[in-house]
Amino acid sequence: MSEKITKDQILNNVLAKYPATMGVFNDFNIDSCCGGAVPIEEACKRDGADTGKVIDALNKAAGLA
Repeated sequence: MSEKITKDQILNNVLAKYPATMGVFNDFNIDSCCGGAVPIEEACKRDGADTGKVIDALNKAAGLA
């Protein structure tokens, strides 16, 4: 099993490695297109999403939970 997704990982890198996470970013209204070159925590703060909930959902979507 791979390492879990963390708040410090770059959003675009997570999407590239785990395409199934796209739905999570969409569900939380996180800009993963033009705003994806930042750490997940920064994107969550910018777009008003709870970082912990996003990380949990990302790891579930990627099959890492």
